[in-house]
Amino acid sequence: MRFSLPRDVTRRRRLVALLAGCLVALVTGVEVGARSGDDAGSLASARGNGDGDAAAAAVDELSLRQQVGQLVMLRFDGTERPTYVREALRAGEAAGAILFGDNVLSAQQLRDLTGSLQQAAGRSALVAVDQEGGDIRIVPFAGPEPAAGAIARPTEAQRVARQAGQDLDRLGINVNLAPVADVASVPGSVVAGRAYPGEADAVAILVAAAIRGHAAGGVASTAKHFPGIGAAELNTDDAAVTIKRPRAEIEDVDLEPFRAAIDADVELVMAGHALYPALDERRIASQSSPILEGVLRGELGYRGVIVTDSMEAEAVLSRSSTPEAAVRAAAAGADLMLTTSSGSYMPVFKRLLREAKRSERFRARVEESAARVLALKERLGLRPPSPRDGG
Repeated sequence: MRFSLPRDVTRRRRLVALLAGCLVALVTGVEVGARSGDDAGSLASARGNGDGDAAAAAVDELSLRQQVGQLVMLRFDGTERPTYVREALRAGEAAGAILFGDNVLSAQQLRDLTGSLQQAAGRSALVAVDQEGGDIRIVPFAGPEPAAGAIARPTEAQRVARQAGQDLDRLGINVNLAPVADVASVPGSVVAGRAYPGEADAVAILVAAAIRGHAAGGVASTAKHFPGIGAAELNTDDAAVTIKRPRAEIEDVDLEPFRAAIDADVELVMAGHALYPALDERRIASQSSPILEGVLRGELGYRGVIVTDSMEAEAVLSRSSTPEAAVRAAAAGADLMLTTSSGSYMPVFKRLLREAKRSERFRARVEESAARVLALKERLGLRPPSPRDGG
């Protein structure tokens, strides 16, 4: 059921969307227009150049193992590509990899590493980092330098995001797990400093600017942590978190920046792991169909990739194992499972594959998510995995 909003709230949302579009278009017109040659191959220029038909056709060519693989981002230790990662990527049985600090030594080493990942994958790998800014920068020699909490102007939000995108793109990274789209709305909010400052409408404008900046820089961005953890004082990485906010307040405050992100064509939305009794009394957001399919896709109209937050978070493990959580998340509507432990990839892959063989309904979900992931790869200039036999 869609929640009915007061007329003044609806009017304010329209104004936020209009202001975000106008401010960012102004910045884009000045900066991008001045460097049109550099931006010819950017993600921004690729938007709207395909309707996903090619991705859907590519999914049909993949084996079931490869389709399942497109739902999993793997993690590995060290500064060189391990053999099992090479084999998983070569077989098309992983969507790509997320990198952490122990994977990064220098700019040249990182370029070599990301190049080796793409070589193994046939240039089909998503390569992601958590590069929010401030202290949360997996790549210390890439932007953005300021934390989001220190940025108050849309022009600056777009400028630093664009620079970060260009930095990451040059290093072979094509997905940034940023910006934070949460509203730090309570004292001691877990996202204080990481989130943009101000009320929901101000945050929404800044988030939209950052997303367009990333696109102009050539990388996909991720609005997180849906439907918003700004009212939490604990991190779901460390504890189970329940946000006891009424639905009206979630709609009016927490969802506002995500609406702006979707209007700005954000490529990924990260589903958080908090419990929201007003939206779903039993299931955390990343495993809740009412939240992912009902609110994010149904009410907000989002059509892109839904990626989970870390599948090894305490808020997940307090309920089930990582492989079981992956099945629950995929069944609820998540497209990409973010494994952040080097030992998680294979158990998650095998469990998803077993469920896809057991359930026709789940297999249909796998195909749907794989198509979304391949459509994202297409927009990033990546290739689909080479089709292989095998189930």
